[in-house]
Amino acid sequence: MSDQAQTNDLELLTFRVADQEYSLDIMSVREIRGWTRTTPMPHAPDFMRGVINLRGTVLPVMDLARRLNLASQETNDRNVIIVVKLQGTLTGLLVDAVSDIVAITEDDLQIPPDISSEPHMSVVRALTVIDDRMIRVLDLAAVVPTTSDEAA
Repeated sequence: MSDQAQTNDLELLTFRVADQEYSLDIMSVREIRGWTRTTPMPHAPDFMRGVINLRGTVLPVMDLARRLNLASQETNDRNVIIVVKLQGTLTGLLVDAVSDIVAITEDDLQIPPDISSEPHMSVVRALTVIDDRMIRVLDLAAVVPTTSDEAA
Protein backbone atom coordinates (compact mmCIF):
# COMPACT_ATOMS: atom_id res chain seq x y z
CA MET A 1 0.00 0.00 0.00
CA SER A 2 1.21 3.41 -0.69
CA ASP A 3 1.05 5.61 2.29
CA GLN A 4 2.41 9.06 2.37
CA ALA A 5 5.93 7.88 1.67
CA GLN A 6 6.19 10.73 -0.73
CA THR A 7 9.58 12.31 -0.19
CA ASN A 8 10.01 15.99 -0.46
CA ASP A 9 12.38 16.41 -3.34
CA LEU A 10 14.45 19.51 -3.26
CA GLU A 11 16.61 21.10 -5.93
CA LEU A 12 19.51 23.23 -4.86
CA LEU A 13 21.57 25.70 -6.85
CA THR A 14 25.16 25.34 -5.62
CA PHE A 15 27.67 28.15 -5.92
CA ARG A 16 30.97 29.38 -4.56
CA VAL A 17 31.54 32.35 -2.31
CA ALA A 18 35.04 33.11 -0.98
CA ASP A 19 36.21 29.59 -1.89
CA GLN A 20 33.37 27.98 0.05
CA GLU A 21 30.35 26.12 -1.26
CA TYR A 22 26.82 27.21 -0.52
CA SER A 23 23.42 26.48 -1.99
CA LEU A 24 19.93 27.89 -2.26
CA ASP A 25 16.57 26.32 -2.94
CA ILE A 26 16.17 26.60 -6.71
CA MET A 27 12.55 27.72 -6.24
CA SER A 28 13.79 31.08 -4.94
CA VAL A 29 16.10 31.65 -7.93
CA ARG A 30 14.65 33.69 -10.80
CA GLU A 31 17.71 33.98 -13.01
CA ILE A 32 21.48 33.97 -13.13
CA ARG A 33 23.22 36.92 -14.73
CA GLY A 34 26.79 37.72 -15.57
CA TRP A 35 28.51 40.34 -13.51
CA THR A 36 27.25 43.84 -14.20
CA ARG A 37 28.79 46.91 -12.67
CA THR A 38 26.55 48.31 -9.94
CA THR A 39 25.66 51.85 -9.04
CA PRO A 40 26.52 52.36 -5.36
CA MET A 41 23.84 53.93 -3.16
CA PRO A 42 24.69 56.29 -0.29
CA HIS A 43 24.09 55.10 3.28
CA ALA A 44 23.60 51.50 2.16
CA PRO A 45 25.01 48.72 4.37
CA ASP A 46 28.55 47.73 3.40
CA PHE A 47 27.37 44.36 2.04
CA MET A 48 25.14 46.10 -0.53
CA ARG A 49 27.07 46.61 -3.76
CA GLY A 50 24.52 48.96 -5.25
CA VAL A 51 21.80 48.64 -7.85
CA ILE A 52 21.54 47.55 -11.47
CA ASN A 53 18.89 48.01 -14.12
CA LEU A 54 17.18 44.67 -14.67
CA ARG A 55 14.95 45.19 -17.71
CA GLY A 56 13.60 48.47 -16.34
CA THR A 57 13.51 47.38 -12.70
CA VAL A 58 15.99 48.65 -10.13
CA LEU A 59 17.59 45.55 -8.61
CA PRO A 60 19.59 45.84 -5.38
CA VAL A 61 22.74 43.69 -5.48
CA MET A 62 24.25 42.25 -2.31
CA ASP A 63 27.85 41.06 -2.01
CA LEU A 64 27.14 37.67 -0.46
CA ALA A 65 30.73 37.28 0.80
CA ARG A 66 30.48 40.48 2.79
CA ARG A 67 27.01 39.54 4.04
CA LEU A 68 28.41 36.24 5.34
CA ASN A 69 31.43 37.98 6.91
CA LEU A 70 33.78 36.27 4.48
CA ALA A 71 36.66 37.83 2.60
CA SER A 72 35.25 39.74 -0.34
CA GLN A 73 37.25 39.52 -3.53
CA GLU A 74 37.53 41.88 -6.45
CA THR A 75 34.93 41.28 -9.09
CA ASN A 76 35.83 39.83 -12.46
CA ASP A 77 34.06 38.38 -15.49
CA ARG A 78 33.56 35.03 -13.73
CA ASN A 79 31.37 36.54 -11.02
CA VAL A 80 27.65 36.11 -11.37
CA ILE A 81 24.56 37.65 -9.87
CA ILE A 82 21.93 35.20 -8.69
CA VAL A 83 18.56 36.96 -8.82
CA VAL A 84 16.36 35.63 -6.02
CA LYS A 85 12.78 36.38 -5.08
CA LEU A 86 11.76 36.49 -1.44
CA GLN A 87 8.31 37.62 -0.39
CA GLY A 88 7.73 39.30 -3.73
CA THR A 89 11.00 41.23 -3.69
CA LEU A 90 13.85 40.63 -6.12
CA THR A 91 17.43 40.86 -4.88
CA GLY A 92 20.71 40.11 -6.61
CA LEU A 93 23.34 38.05 -4.81
CA LEU A 94 26.90 38.52 -6.06
CA VAL A 95 28.79 35.20 -5.89
CA ASP A 96 32.11 33.94 -7.26
CA ALA A 97 30.62 31.31 -9.57
CA VAL A 98 27.63 29.02 -9.93
CA SER A 99 28.53 25.34 -9.70
CA ASP A 100 25.58 23.04 -10.29
CA ILE A 101 21.95 22.18 -9.71
CA VAL A 102 21.54 19.12 -7.51
CA ALA A 103 18.45 17.14 -6.53
CA ILE A 104 18.20 15.83 -2.99
CA THR A 105 15.46 14.94 -0.53
CA GLU A 106 14.66 16.63 2.77
CA ASP A 107 16.12 13.53 4.44
CA ASP A 108 19.53 14.44 2.98
CA LEU A 109 19.57 17.66 5.00
CA GLN A 110 21.16 17.84 8.43
CA ILE A 111 20.63 20.55 10.98
CA PRO A 112 23.85 22.52 11.48
CA PRO A 113 25.41 22.42 14.94
CA ASP A 114 24.77 25.45 17.11
CA ILE A 115 28.30 26.85 17.18
CA SER A 116 27.54 30.48 16.40
CA SER A 117 28.24 33.04 19.08
CA GLU A 118 24.91 34.57 18.17
CA PRO A 119 22.51 31.75 17.16
CA HIS A 120 19.86 34.20 16.01
CA MET A 121 22.35 35.40 13.38
CA SER A 122 22.63 31.98 11.73
CA VAL A 123 22.13 32.08 7.99
CA VAL A 124 22.76 28.38 7.35
CA ARG A 125 19.50 26.44 7.36
CA ALA A 126 21.02 23.01 6.84
CA LEU A 127 24.03 21.04 5.68
CA THR A 128 24.19 18.32 3.07
CA VAL A 129 26.93 16.15 1.63
CA ILE A 130 27.22 15.95 -2.13
CA ASP A 131 30.08 13.96 -3.65
CA ASP A 132 32.00 14.10 -0.35
CA ARG A 133 31.63 17.87 -0.22
CA MET A 134 29.85 19.57 2.67
CA ILE A 135 27.41 22.09 1.20
CA ARG A 136 25.76 24.77 3.32
CA VAL A 137 22.12 25.48 2.50
CA LEU A 138 21.40 29.15 3.09
CA ASP A 139 18.31 30.44 4.82
CA LEU A 140 17.40 33.10 2.28
CA ALA A 141 15.10 34.92 4.71
CA ALA A 142 18.03 35.33 7.11
CA VAL A 143 20.40 36.50 4.37
CA VAL A 144 18.22 39.06 2.59
CA PRO A 145 17.18 42.03 4.72
CA THR A 146 13.44 42.43 5.15
CA THR A 147 13.33 46.16 4.75
CA SER A 148 11.23 46.50 1.68
CA ASP A 149 7.58 46.55 1.06
CA GLU A 150 8.05 46.63 -2.68
CA ALA A 151 5.79 43.69 -3.36
CA ALA A 152 5.45 43.35 -7.07
